[in-house]
Amino acid sequence: MKRILISTLAALSILAVAGCSTTERRAGTGAAVGAGTGALVAAATGSSGRGVATGALIGGAAGALIGAATSPGDCRYRDANGNIYVAACPSNY
Repeated sequence: MKRILISTLAALSILAVAGCSTTERRAGTGAAVGAGTGALVAAATGSSGRGVATGALIGGAAGALIGAATSPGDCRYRDANGNIYVAACPSNY
């Protein structure tokens, strides 16, 4: 059980560092935090090794989805001629 947890967390932490863009980094970090949280909750409730691994998997997937969904994106603008273009959002947006 401990070996599964350590290898899962190690793999997810590598994924978090390997991301190239902000969205990928947030998804990777969310996956690592979610996997760790899922594994800890499963272990705290007395689950076996398979339960801890399942908790880590579900938590990692949820964390990746939430991390990617909350990353800042681009904004759509309209110029004086009515043309729509996409550019980075203001930092205070």
